[in-house]
Amino acid sequence: MTISLCMIVRDEAERLPACLASAKDLINQIIVLDTGSTDQTVAIAQAQGAEVHTFAWNQDFAAARNAALEQATGDWILVLDADETLQPDIVPVLKGIDQGQGVGEIAAEHLLLVNLLRLEVGAQQSPYTLVSRFFRNRPELRFTRPYHETVDDSVVALQAQEPSWRVATLDAIALHHQGYQADAIARQNKFERARTIMAAYLADHPEDAYICNKLGALYGQEGEWAKALPLLERGLTAAHSDPLTRYELYYHRGLAHRQLQQFDQAKQDYHTALAQPLLPKLKLGAAINLGSLLKQQGQLPEAIAQFEQAIAIDPDCAIAHFNLGVAHRAQGYLDPAIAAYRRAIELQPNYPEAYQNLGVALFKLGKLPECLQAFSMALRLYEQSDPQAAQALRTGIKKLGIA
Repeated sequence: MTISLCMIVRDEAERLPACLASAKDLINQIIVLDTGSTDQTVAIAQAQGAEVHTFAWNQDFAAARNAALEQATGDWILVLDADETLQPDIVPVLKGIDQGQGVGEIAAEHLLLVNLLRLEVGAQQSPYTLVSRFFRNRPELRFTRPYHETVDDSVVALQAQEPSWRVATLDAIALHHQGYQADAIARQNKFERARTIMAAYLADHPEDAYICNKLGALYGQEGEWAKALPLLERGLTAAHSDPLTRYELYYHRGLAHRQLQQFDQAKQDYHTALAQPLLPKLKLGAAINLGSLLKQQGQLPEAIAQFEQAIAIDPDCAIAHFNLGVAHRAQGYLDPAIAAYRRAIELQPNYPEAYQNLGVALFKLGKLPECLQAFSMALRLYEQSDPQAAQALRTGIKKLGIA
């Protein structure tokens, strides 16, 4: 059995080496489809043994993905982007599947596709996503939709024809993804490209719940919640949607309602999102946002319970610990607040808000040397990322009389 890695790239000389290195012990063939690089991407790929093909970019990611799939000769296909790295612990699992091992109760001969859990590096409230990137090399399995493309529709169609095929989901983190950090988005102008492609597609497929969700979420990221809400509503009334799409629709609608000061509707949406049958890690965003809304409304015990639930789902989620600290401090419980802030900092050392809040809590306890040290770290980090916040903190420190 063999595994083909299929990629589409453009000007990825900086990130491609790490991506290819992460998969080198798993794959037998590398297919790189270049859509117009002007840097050293092609040379780097060729140096790593990739078969490089060119593709005239036509604003359709699915078409490019499928062109890469056409070149694959392996029994299984792994799809990666250059800003993703395969995690070492998942390599033997995928290799075992290729060699005939089943997943859970699903026998190897029935496995069609394996969903992979991806960590969105730098994401705060929704750090995990699920991607369908490891599947059998079957001509029926092809990507659809020009943006946020997946093979999911073709999987459903093949299962309808051949019901013995099954889909498995691995709960271990399989991929790290760098592409949704704010600087990466700004550098590649992803927002405008995504909006243009998805809006054109949705004009021809107005009831596509998946794209309603993705475009609505994009408007929300840009702060255009009034535009986002009708799209999310449309997606929720669509006839067919999978549990992950339904979760995201309710979650994003909850965000929209909260931004529009419609708090009861927001809470209801978060609760409905959390009720969807998904891996708990995929629902962290709803858990954290529900806790924040409860805290905002003064329901502090309920907020604390919600943040503790989020931490139980993912003990390494720094923002959950930070918010737990904020809720404890609002109740006047300074010691548990300090412990929560310190845990957030341990998990995310460059967390200025956690240092700032830690400094305030330490000040209230009269621990001035430790307080000043925390404020100093917060200032140093704010000066690198948010000079206005740094100046506001300096003013606040002076008002405390400890500057």
